Amino acid sequence: MTNFNTELYTALAQGISLDTFIRSELEIAMNQLLQTELTVFLDYERYDPIGYNSGNSRNGNYTRTVKTKYGEVCLTIPRDRNGDFNQQTIPPYKRQTDDLETTILQLYSKGITTSEIADLIEKMYGHAYTPQTVSYITQAIETSVDEFHKRLLSKRYLAVYGDSTYLNVRRDSVSKEALHILIGITPEGYKEVLDYRIYPQESADNYREMLKDIQMRGCEEVLLFITDGLTGIRDACLEVYPKAMHQTCWVHLQRNVSRLVRAKDRKEILEQLKPVYQATEKSVAIDLLENFKASVKKRYPKVVAMFDKNKSLFEFLDFPRQIQRSLYTTNLIEGFNKHLKRYTRRKEQFPNEESLDRFVCSQVIEYNHKGIRRIHKGFDIVQSEIETLFEEKYH
Repeated sequence: MTNFNTELYTALAQGISLDTFIRSELEIAMNQLLQTELTVFLDYERYDPIGYNSGNSRNGNYTRTVKTKYGEVCLTIPRDRNGDFNQQTIPPYKRQTDDLETTILQLYSKGITTSEIADLIEKMYGHAYTPQTVSYITQAIETSVDEFHKRLLSKRYLAVYGDSTYLNVRRDSVSKEALHILIGITPEGYKEVLDYRIYPQESADNYREMLKDIQMRGCEEVLLFITDGLTGIRDACLEVYPKAMHQTCWVHLQRNVSRLVRAKDRKEILEQLKPVYQATEKSVAIDLLENFKASVKKRYPKVVAMFDKNKSLFEFLDFPRQIQRSLYTTNLIEGFNKHLKRYTRRKEQFPNEESLDRFVCSQVIEYNHKGIRRIHKGFDIVQSEIETLFEEKYH
């Protein structure tokens, strides 16, 4: 960036117009950003050996022209082999760039740091923006944050998933804090982040507070909560929604079993456990669990005790078979957390809670926008059964 003025003077001395020079610099910067986006998405650099057999890779490019106030720029849009990469530098199908402030907000929401944005803006537009100025502009997102946390919710959600992930936040010092997230699926099968909150530590009391808040905002009826085995979380869910059911995530249950058995026995025992949670009838699942407990009782009594004290093992089997696979784990919310972590890696830490809140809100709004356009697997063919479940439970 420090050579920009020198390059500009040289271009002008050669008779190149100012618009032509800036258009050229803009084209270079935007194409670099597109390549950087794909690298962040794949999580490895071009030709890096760690990308071998990673399950996805670069797959050529296609071109688009975009109009700017300096003229048309030609962009080379990279592609991935799986077709999952969606670049965010230029919105799909858009042929004209937004204003500078919108560009800054868009870059910020994708995890680009304020220092990197300031450097990029200087390269693209020819004048400097300090990180402090960029940070000030991003505070425009605060209105969206406030509106998100206060918006009205749907009356009914078939399922609500609860989980947390830890991110670095600076208060007096930098420390990891728990971002609590609630994601709901409507009876029609649309996914939506209902709310998120930042707390120093994960606890059932925090979730209780969040559930009371979404209840006041219109969420009156929930059939099933799916969470990990956090102490007290089942009671917190059923205290706020006493007519609902609670399901412990079976992926977390498997992790707990792995923790309680010897490494040499782990594969064998987990294979024995698999038919239990893969059953489609509750009576069959209960019988299979009893057989499993009998087979490991002498070697691993703590495993048996863990299952004996859990009251939320097979609630997902009270739902239509077509959607059971979506209700026995928190994989849906863990997928969102993984997406979030991909972008927060670039930031390393957030300077304060407000900065983290703004960033997460931008990601959540995008997630919800996509969620309302796609019905979750199986929900479209069990609408009648779902309606009956709500009528039986709440009326």
